Amino acid sequence: MRHPDTPTTAEDRGTALARLFGPLQDTAGAVGARTLLDADEAATMHAEGERLLDSFGLNAEFVPTTLGGRLNDVPELVRVMRVVYGRDACLGLGYGASALMASVNVWTAGDERQRRSLADLLLAGGKVATAYHELPHGNDFARASFRAVRLPGGDWRLTGRKEVIANARRADAFVLFARTGDTPGARGHSQFFVPRAALDSGRLKDVPRFRTSGLRGVQLGGVEFAECPVPAESVLGDVGMGIETAMRSFQVSRTALPGMWAGGVEAGLVTVLRFVSGRRLYGRRAVDIPLVRRELAECFADLMLCEALVSVAARALHVRPDQTAVLAPLTKQYVSGRLLNVMDRLSRLLGAHFYVRDGEHALFQKHLRDLAPVGFGHTGRAACLAAALPLLTVLSRNVRRSGTRHRVDGDGDADLFDLHAPLPPLDFGRLTLRAGQHESLAGALRAGADGTGASGRAHRAAVALLDRTHEGLAHLGARDVGPGGGAGPADLAKAYGVCLAAGACAGVARHARQGTADPFLSDPAWLTGVMTRAFGSAAPSLDPAVADRFFEELTNRWEAGLSLELSPRPLGM
Repeated sequence: MRHPDTPTTAEDRGTALARLFGPLQDTAGAVGARTLLDADEAATMHAEGERLLDSFGLNAEFVPTTLGGRLNDVPELVRVMRVVYGRDACLGLGYGASALMASVNVWTAGDERQRRSLADLLLAGGKVATAYHELPHGNDFARASFRAVRLPGGDWRLTGRKEVIANARRADAFVLFARTGDTPGARGHSQFFVPRAALDSGRLKDVPRFRTSGLRGVQLGGVEFAECPVPAESVLGDVGMGIETAMRSFQVSRTALPGMWAGGVEAGLVTVLRFVSGRRLYGRRAVDIPLVRRELAECFADLMLCEALVSVAARALHVRPDQTAVLAPLTKQYVSGRLLNVMDRLSRLLGAHFYVRDGEHALFQKHLRDLAPVGFGHTGRAACLAAALPLLTVLSRNVRRSGTRHRVDGDGDADLFDLHAPLPPLDFGRLTLRAGQHESLAGALRAGADGTGASGRAHRAAVALLDRTHEGLAHLGARDVGPGGGAGPADLAKAYGVCLAAGACAGVARHARQGTADPFLSDPAWLTGVMTRAFGSAAPSLDPAVADRFFEELTNRWEAGLSLELSPRPLGM
């Protein structure tokens, strides 16, 4: 299914995909702004966009190279998918990410036959759906009531309903999460990989699509099973290991998805920059008003801050898999919140124009509506905190016990923070559910605490926050990290996410200064800006000189047709 002109490297693939999409503002373009808005109004997937992604062979991005696909490098996957989300989040989720969310469970726990079956399905252009969600239980999938009962002879019978499932109606296969036992704890659920063709159509009913304000084109329907038999070999991994499989595979999806969604936020930022550059207020262009320039600069800094954390977390899946059980959920929690905040700030710059559904800037309201699920879809932000908290208490106790805080790796961490360093292949078998003895991002944060100026002050503030957070986490008990733990423990987990973001930026900047590939990242203003912004709503405004540097970089890239990523590339927005 690979397009004959599709390059083999992800940086080239992303650029090639943007070229296939064509200029966003081209009114005659097959995947231009006008046609995207028309599909949104009709609440349908963009047919021409899907055909283009078929020709590009996008499904290969989700299949490991060992099975004939292109999935070998999670940061590269994010960069390719960021282009798709920057054009249309419905294509991003409805065509792409929904396949990733399902397939990582099979790559993590499936046997060779299951892995080969799914790889062949995806490489042939088929679709697979993740059926975890049940409305009565929300993101608490451990309470799922969808049931699988073992029959004499070893086969299973599925009964229950799954709802708000992307591509449920048109899926060629399902990854299903089901209760297989009544034993309390984590061993009462299992996962099943079931091709639709293997199901009794008389015992399977498609549930109508749920109405939503965003992602209107994505088929968010459901499926209902009525004592539907499935073969014994449908179980993914061992019976009773469903939650463990999910928590391991989620480390990939929780890391990658926020980075993909950043493409829509980038498109929103470009839209607003275009708007204020053409609008006049008080006798001058709106973009020349200092407050507007500062807002745009800070939104750009926030976007880069988010990408730094996602990029490092994605690299950690390859080179620090013993740390991603903590890093992945906190990346999802932190980045999703920051992306939502950026879009909210941008909407205020558009003013009354942000909800306009026609004209040159109309795509902004679609990007804004489509972004909402980043905070609650595929395990929400609260669920991410709940997943990280028990591990954070263990990590903090390990750090206190060692007396060394976090190890500062120095030059030995280039594999994690040098964004251009080669990565070993992704090994799903190395993903664990344990807390490590130390955390590399916190170590990178400490390594820069002796800096000077504004970035040095931000470093030291983040290190002080890290110490307080460790102290608080180390004293939490089992009840504190459970469902009734209250807001205090969750706030500690959020604070640790801030420290991770700051540490990612510190490590990226340190290694950027040692090379020439990313001149903006090696500029002291970059580190000052992102470190200042790391504290979110508590962050002070950027220093005017730093804000001017970010605004200059933003406008230079826009005028040159370059992306707003850490390492810019040509894009057609």
